[in-house]
Amino acid sequence: MTIDLSDKTVLVTGASRGIGAALARALAGAGARIGVHYNRRRDEAERLVASLGGDHPIIQADLADARACVRLWDEAVLALGHVDVLVNNAGVAPLMDPGAELDDWLQNWDLTMRVNLRAAELLSRQAVAHFRQLPGGGRLIHIASRAAFRGDQPEYITYAASKAGMVALSRSIARAYGKEGVRSFIVAPGFTRTEMAQEFIDVYGEAHVIKDLALERLTEPEDIAPIVVLLASGLADHATGTSIDINAGSYVR
Repeated sequence: MTIDLSDKTVLVTGASRGIGAALARALAGAGARIGVHYNRRRDEAERLVASLGGDHPIIQADLADARACVRLWDEAVLALGHVDVLVNNAGVAPLMDPGAELDDWLQNWDLTMRVNLRAAELLSRQAVAHFRQLPGGGRLIHIASRAAFRGDQPEYITYAASKAGMVALSRSIARAYGKEGVRSFIVAPGFTRTEMAQEFIDVYGEAHVIKDLALERLTEPEDIAPIVVLLASGLADHATGTSIDINAGSYVR
C-alpha cells in the first residue's frame, strides 16, 4: 500500500529531534507539508528542514507557556494555510527523585504537566475548532507512552501521569467530535532510543531496558513513524479513539 499525503499539511510539535524528527521525515516523505515546531534548538530544526526538501515552515514556541501554545497554532495555520493533522509529540521527562524536597518536586511536576498535557490540550482545543470548519475535518495524533497504561519507575511517576491524561484527552475528543469530522488517536511507544531516554539508560543501563522487550533490539524513532503516517492519511479513521502500542512487546494489553 502506498500512502500519498501530498494534499495534507501537518503540524508536528517537538519536531527538531528524536521521535518528532522521525515523524516529520516520514510524513514529508509521503508528500505532506510539515510545520516544524521546536523550542530551543533552531539549528536542528533547520537541518531537518534542509533534509526534507520543499517548503516546510519552522515555528518556535516554549510549550510550557500557555500563550505560546496558542501562538504556535495561529502561526502554523498562517504559514501552512490550514492544518489537516496535529501531532502532539513534544514532551519532557525529568528524572524526579521521589525523596526530593517539595519545592523541587512541585517545580518538575508543574513543568511536566505544562509541556506534556496542558500544551497538548491547548493545541488540541485550537485544532478541534479549526478541523470543524474544514470540509474534510482533521486528525489529532497524540504521542503518549507505554507508561500511561503500564506505569513507570518511581522517578517517572509524573511523566506516566501526564501521558495517562493525554490518553483521556484523546478519547474524549474522539467521542465528542467524531460526527463533526474530528478523529483522535493515541500512539503509545515503549522505551525508544532518543536523547530524552538516554538519562534513563545512564541510570539503569541498556541491558536492563532490552531484557524487558519481546524483540531483540530497542525501538528506534523510525519504528513509530509508519503508524503515524497511516493515521494521518485518513485510511484508519474508524480506529478513532484507539490507542496503538509500539513497545516491542514489553507491555501487551
